[in-house]
Amino acid sequence: MPLPPLRPSPALPAMLARRGLLLAGAALAGMGAVPGPAQALPAKVLVFPRDRGAHPAFRTEWWYITGHATATEAGQRSFGFQLTFFRSRVDATQGMASKFAAKQLVFAHAAITDVQGKKLWHDQRIARDGFGVAAASERDMDLKLRDWSLKAEGGKYIAELPSADFALKLAFEETQAVLLQGKQGLSRKGPEEKQASYYYSQPQLATRGSVQLKGQTFAVSGKAWLDHEWSEEILHPDAAGWDWIGMNLTDGSALTAFRLRGKDGGTLWDGGSFRSPKGGLYTFSRGEVIFKPVRNWKSPLTQTTYPVEWIVRTPADFYTVRAVIDNQELDSRQSTGAIYWEGLSELIDSNGKVVGMGYLEMTGYAQPLRM
Repeated sequence: MPLPPLRPSPALPAMLARRGLLLAGAALAGMGAVPGPAQALPAKVLVFPRDRGAHPAFRTEWWYITGHATATEAGQRSFGFQLTFFRSRVDATQGMASKFAAKQLVFAHAAITDVQGKKLWHDQRIARDGFGVAAASERDMDLKLRDWSLKAEGGKYIAELPSADFALKLAFEETQAVLLQGKQGLSRKGPEEKQASYYYSQPQLATRGSVQLKGQTFAVSGKAWLDHEWSEEILHPDAAGWDWIGMNLTDGSALTAFRLRGKDGGTLWDGGSFRSPKGGLYTFSRGEVIFKPVRNWKSPLTQTTYPVEWIVRTPADFYTVRAVIDNQELDSRQSTGAIYWEGLSELIDSNGKVVGMGYLEMTGYAQPLRM
């Protein structure tokens, strides 16, 4: 799932939403308009490369890549990385003829976790589609937001995201087939059928490139995970937030697990999948995933408390998910308006063995989602 529903920044007319469940921009999309009631999404066959591209008829969409990479020439220095592009349809402007009408908005977040330095670096961008500033192609994955880009190129995905204190320049290559989440790519996100998204993942992406941090460049290699989701419906009105993991296991397996939390703190909906190294896929049914917090961390910046270690029960195993460093809170109030936690974490099996690495995302802890 990728990024959280968001509360508006003062610079924006409204708010947005994201990952596996929503997208940044859902509320902003409805600004000033009264859209008709959302309908259940029909089953469809996802077609590539077309469905790697944008789907502007839908209110919210995101492309999300997370991973872990090592710089072997720097004494095994280790990094986590996250980059997300969001697209949001603005309902109120769809009938306007002016080229200046903000019919689609594009947002992006990027972050690096410096494991040895025990520090998270992050940045954000926002712009309306058009005028050569921001664009999301419908033909294939080709995203641009000022000087940030993510595009399919020669059988790989190429990401370039420079920033003041850090930069990502990475290439991602498929090593496995696309993983269709839910029922052949149609993924339920709530008690009602209309709460669903089209959703696919690409785990175990071979990653090479460079990470730049405070002027120092590191050649890195590792593994990454890509999620791409698009939807018309926002979260169930009783949802307050979600917890999500996407994990690349060292044996080639891939684990997705999530739960939507209700306003009472209980689980409103849950799901996910496990794919074996040989390609066998098991999609979890409702009630098969349980998240149990083990250890909490309190943010000195926002005073928000997050569980940074979990027991996650799935049909595949009982896992421990443990943050590599506690402080991986992201403050995106200058773009999507949200404060959330998303960071590099270890996956430990029921025998106490580290069996993988990936990302944990937690939303709605700073405050319940306001949709």
